[in-house]
Amino acid sequence: MTNEFTAIIEQDGDWYIGYCPEVAGANGQGRTVEACKESLREAIVLVLEERRADALRGLPEGAIRDVVKVA
Repeated sequence: MTNEFTAIIEQDGDWYIGYCPEVAGANGQGRTVEACKESLREAIVLVLEERRADALRGLPEGAIRDVVKVA
């Protein structure tokens, strides 16, 4: 399953700086647009993994955990 997120990329001197408005805290940078996008992709993955882990830490005993697929 893949998800799509918005990448906002701006040039700052010799660097490209990017962020994702849908995922607060996800930022990337690189010397090229593609390097910036890859850095941003990695940041999005890390942020979402941490949010998922954090959300699962406090599950009440007996809570049902299941998967919901969104296309």
